[in-house]
Amino acid sequence: MKVLVTDPIPDEAIQRMRSEGLEVDVRTGISEDELVSIIPEYEALVVRSGTKVTRRVIEAAKKLRIIGRAGVGVDNIDVQAATQHGIIVVNAPGGNSVSTAEHTLALILAVARRIPQADRSVKEGRWERKKFIGMELRGKTIGVIGLGKVGFEVAKRAKALEMNVLAYDPYISEERAKEIGAKLVDLDELLKSSDIVTIHVPKTKETEGLISREKIAIMKDGAYLINCARGGLVDEKALYDALKEGKLAGAALDVYEKEPPDANNPLFTLENVVTTPHLGASTKEAQISVGMTVANEIINMAKGLPVRNAVNLPSMDAREYEYIMPYLKLAEKMGRLAASRLRAVRSVRITFRGRLAEVKTEFVTRALLKGLLEGIVSNINLVSALPVARERGIAIEETRGDVESYESLLEAEISNGERSISIAGTCFGSEYRIVRIDRYKVDFVPEGHYVISLHEDKPGVIGRVGTLFGKHNINIAGMLVGRYGGRGGVQLMLLLVDDPPSDEVLDEMVKLDGIIDAVYVHL
Repeated sequence: MKVLVTDPIPDEAIQRMRSEGLEVDVRTGISEDELVSIIPEYEALVVRSGTKVTRRVIEAAKKLRIIGRAGVGVDNIDVQAATQHGIIVVNAPGGNSVSTAEHTLALILAVARRIPQADRSVKEGRWERKKFIGMELRGKTIGVIGLGKVGFEVAKRAKALEMNVLAYDPYISEERAKEIGAKLVDLDELLKSSDIVTIHVPKTKETEGLISREKIAIMKDGAYLINCARGGLVDEKALYDALKEGKLAGAALDVYEKEPPDANNPLFTLENVVTTPHLGASTKEAQISVGMTVANEIINMAKGLPVRNAVNLPSMDAREYEYIMPYLKLAEKMGRLAASRLRAVRSVRITFRGRLAEVKTEFVTRALLKGLLEGIVSNINLVSALPVARERGIAIEETRGDVESYESLLEAEISNGERSISIAGTCFGSEYRIVRIDRYKVDFVPEGHYVISLHEDKPGVIGRVGTLFGKHNINIAGMLVGRYGGRGGVQLMLLLVDDPPSDEVLDEMVKLDGIIDAVYVHL
């Protein structure tokens, strides 16, 4: 196999491929035109973030079988074009978890012991021992927001420092937290009780602005805030005010709302802020780890062995692929809908009925899991969804059966141990539809902004909801009421709206007479 490397990767990774008989050419810093002209010769391409693997590049790649990204994100690769051309895209998830966790601990120690300030003072000829009194970590409480791979490693190291560990992660089981001696609590309890709060969640619609002015106000007076995750999770203006006013003792930041940040960012004027330029994964070991991961994936491909970290759907029979594609989209939408109604999923039961039961359905299951988890796991895809779900302790069961009313029917029952939701859907050609939610018969295309609500079946409820949305200038584009049984009882309402409602609007809606609950989901 002939391999082209167009971004710098460790020599160890290059030598690893060559030792297995692969022909490796290194051509870094080339333009898109140069890449287009030479890519037809190669079966494998290795990049980092510098090379843009566009559709034009992929269409010129007549022999290309695999693209390896020595890192996590694949934003610089046109994955859809690669999939259409039967090219597998692989990345290296988890290779930098330990490096990021260690950098988090380094920042905690730096801000708690005021190391950068003391270093600068000594180098400027001063000897100010009393000025730099720090805080000992032993016996203090650290709150870890997000107990994924990095958060888990941070918690494990904090326990070694004899700290008390609180964790907030609604998608992690208590058993997983107990593995490293962490106690699961809700976010407000974590903020109230922690001497140090450290963030380790992906940036999603749900987590953007997670540490707001209101959340900072809840934090313990004199606490420290650490962010080595993503910029935009913390309201920087609110953080500045809290640090300036003495609400917080200090903060350490490796990521920023804008990167690189403006030189006049007011946070940089504060003595109690420690900053680094997004160095979480910047260790020799992490770079070797991700490079070697990709090198081994390409070696496996050359040997005809399966790859472990593919981010797109492998090739399948064209006829089967055409039939199953709408069900992949349907399953993902069903997963998103279920995630909006439940948290901390514990089990998933999927039933394939009719013709759907006769084809390969593994990726339908993966698509449903992707929809369930994409709001809490960054860069999740059809291949990683299943191992991520298993890692989080989610029990997965697949069954098959007959169906009377449809050619095929996809059913899913998702449970968090206390509550469950059941959803069924089908496809008519390329159109996918959800036809049942729990006991309620519905029929709608799951696309757009939806508010899903349970309400008492009595006069005036729907009118009050319409008035509320009108007051907030939210247009209701469609309404569907799923009724079960006769008059009265509890019924389901789905509102298709032109714009997503704020949390405040949903809170107002739940307070209306007759409304039991309401959630928003973008399908």
